[in-house]
Amino acid sequence: MELSAAVFDLDGTLIDTEPRNRAMWTWLFESHGAAHDAALIASFAGRRGREVLAELLHLFPGRSVEELYQQAISYEHGPGAPVVAPVPGGVELVRAMHEAGLPLGVATSGQRRYAEGLLTGLGVRECFGAVVTADDVVTGKPDPEGFLAACARLGVPPEAAVGFEDAPAGVAAVKAAGMTCVGVTTTQPAEALVGADHVVPDLKEVDVVPGPALRVSGG
Repeated sequence: MELSAAVFDLDGTLIDTEPRNRAMWTWLFESHGAAHDAALIASFAGRRGREVLAELLHLFPGRSVEELYQQAISYEHGPGAPVVAPVPGGVELVRAMHEAGLPLGVATSGQRRYAEGLLTGLGVRECFGAVVTADDVVTGKPDPEGFLAACARLGVPPEAAVGFEDAPAGVAAVKAAGMTCVGVTTTQPAEALVGADHVVPDLKEVDVVPGPALRVSGG
C-alpha cells in the first residue's frame, strides 16, 4: 500500500485506554442512576464525550453536559480505574514510519492536554507533525473534519494518506475524508469495522517497506 502520510487515532489505536474509558462512563451513569447497557457505553468510543452526552442528556435530568463531562473525566486516575497499555506494534510502527520520512499526524476525540500527555508517555510525540484534538474541530467523528485538518497541516492530500482507527465512528470519519483506512480490532469486533479497507488485530500486522509503503498482514 503506497502512501504519502499517515494519520492515527489515539485511544484504542495507539494506546488501549478503552477499558478505562468504558469504566469512567459506566461510573457516571451509575452515580446518577441513569439507565444504560453495554451498547450505550460502547457508543462513546471514538467520539467526543461532550457530543455523546448532549445526545443523552435526557437521561440526566437537571444536569448540564459540562457538569457530567467533568465528573466523568475526574474518574480517570481514581481508585479502580483500569490501567492503560500501548497497543502492540503501535510505537514501533510510528517510529518506523518517522524514520522512513513519512509525515505523521494524530486525529483524536480527546482534548489537547490529554492527547499530548499520552503521546509523550508513549515516547513518540516528536514523530507527529500534526496533532488535531477535540479542541481543534467544530464537529467530531464520524465527521471527517479532524482527519482532513491533520492532512492539511501535513500538506498531503487525503487520498494519499492512510488513517488508522479502532472505532466505527473513526472508520467512518477516515473514509468520509477520502483516505484509505486500516481498522484495528483493539476495542471492537472486526464486523464493527466493516467500512475499513483492511482490518488487523493490532499494529504488529503492519510493516513499513521500501517505497515507503505499508504491508498489511491479514484482512
